[in-house]
Amino acid sequence: MAQIKIRKGHSLKIAGVPENIIKENLITTQVSMRPVEFRYTKPKLTVAEGDRVNRGTALFFDKTTPDFNWASPASGTVKKIKFGARRVIEKIVIEIDKHEDEYLGDSFTLEQIAALSADRIKTIISKANLWHLLRQRPFNRVVDPKDKPRDIFISAYNTAPLSPNLELILQGNKDYLQAGINVLNNLTDGKVNIGVPAKNSIKELNNLSNCETHQISGPHPAGNVGIQIHHIAPLKPGDKIWTITIQHLIILGKLFLTGKFDPTIIVSIGGPGAKVPTHVKTRIGASIGSLIEGQIGGGDFRIISGDVLTGRRVEEDDFLGFYDTVISILQVDRSRPFLGWFQPGSSKRSYSLTNSFLTFKKQAFNFSTKQNGSQRAMVPIDAWENVLPMDILPNPLYRSILAADIEEMEKLGIWECDEEDFALCSFACPSKIDVGAAIRQGLDLMWMEG
Repeated sequence: MAQIKIRKGHSLKIAGVPENIIKENLITTQVSMRPVEFRYTKPKLTVAEGDRVNRGTALFFDKTTPDFNWASPASGTVKKIKFGARRVIEKIVIEIDKHEDEYLGDSFTLEQIAALSADRIKTIISKANLWHLLRQRPFNRVVDPKDKPRDIFISAYNTAPLSPNLELILQGNKDYLQAGINVLNNLTDGKVNIGVPAKNSIKELNNLSNCETHQISGPHPAGNVGIQIHHIAPLKPGDKIWTITIQHLIILGKLFLTGKFDPTIIVSIGGPGAKVPTHVKTRIGASIGSLIEGQIGGGDFRIISGDVLTGRRVEEDDFLGFYDTVISILQVDRSRPFLGWFQPGSSKRSYSLTNSFLTFKKQAFNFSTKQNGSQRAMVPIDAWENVLPMDILPNPLYRSILAADIEEMEKLGIWECDEEDFALCSFACPSKIDVGAAIRQGLDLMWMEG
């Protein structure tokens, strides 16, 4: 067991932290799958508007891997298929039936799962159309089932702003958690690594078998799986590492223990704009409107599917992202104070960088959409380096990406990078540069060079 203390980074103290309760019996009448979320895939539909689908039915597949399908998170009728530019499939909307038909496959005990062969496990996951629960580094894309990962990593340490309480998520799910680990252990010749809080009080994370547990402490982004990979077993050129979120691991475990695909997840609703910050029990791809009903009052607010550092802006008629478990509600602030640049430490109206990084105040801030400036020339004053807990030089890496210098990018460690690990650099940047977007631009270049 490794004990890893992350020193660089920062945990944003945003007002509207969700209460440690779960709101159940939430009515969701529609769900959606968004093929555009899954990088470097070429989706082709297997359904049309008006078709009836069951939970687990294939909605689309990857043209480059025809046996690779994506499962419907609900039973119902395909209400709408939205296309974007050049007929890109943006989303598939399903109207949920009152009485759902669900996927039913073989079920096993924990001991039987531990004894399953890798080929049998791959067949079961393929039949359930659930390979997209797993992602692969580098590129943070959906895995290729034909690959054998060097290692598999799971983070059970939430540090992102307004993240769900892991104790609520894992309560009563110990067997499903262990079942998922047993499955993953048979898919690699390496290790299944799980990062847990150093001061762990969650009993479900104790005494797990067929995995190696690592105690993690420190501010955000210590909970990011990419940061944990970097400190435990860094990714090297040619390596493939698989990752899975803790909630998707539970779904995978349920598939093998019960033979059912259960898309239930816990989502946190928080932020200064939320009337009653809380947790809700819902399902993958749920409608945003059903999740935030009664949460927003008067005024202008922005809704984000995901945390404030890495999420995407959505409207009430949109849907939760497949990998998202946070809904952040922020107040829109378009004010422009006179000579605002002359008051860098003022926190009267915004979450100031000075107060964020140079003081020890513990009160929560009413975080808003205010950017406090626009993009300008890069100022190399170690702002990125101070919040990036990786042995990577972000400034030279950023410059090599702008120059499209593939060889230099490789030397500087692009293989280990993902935009979520650099999101705090974007937040801290005095030049308002979206560092995370630049990292994705570099990864896209590497993928095209392939």
